[in-house]
Amino acid sequence: MYKRIRDLREDRDLTQQKLADHLNISQTTYSRYESGDLDVPSSVLIKLSEFYNVSIDYILGQTNNSKRL
Repeated sequence: MYKRIRDLREDRDLTQQKLADHLNISQTTYSRYESGDLDVPSSVLIKLSEFYNVSIDYILGQTNNSKRL
């Protein structure tokens, strides 16, 4: 999952700071999500899913189909 959220961000040329601002968290916290040092709360998973327009299963690595239902 951690690689996937980094890849989603990098594919869109976003900085960690820009995404952290969107999620209303610090850049340090977001960086810890991407590195796997901190578990991503469900509320943040939902926001990431909506922001990237991908399914939570895709973010979690449960599927390679990124489409949201």
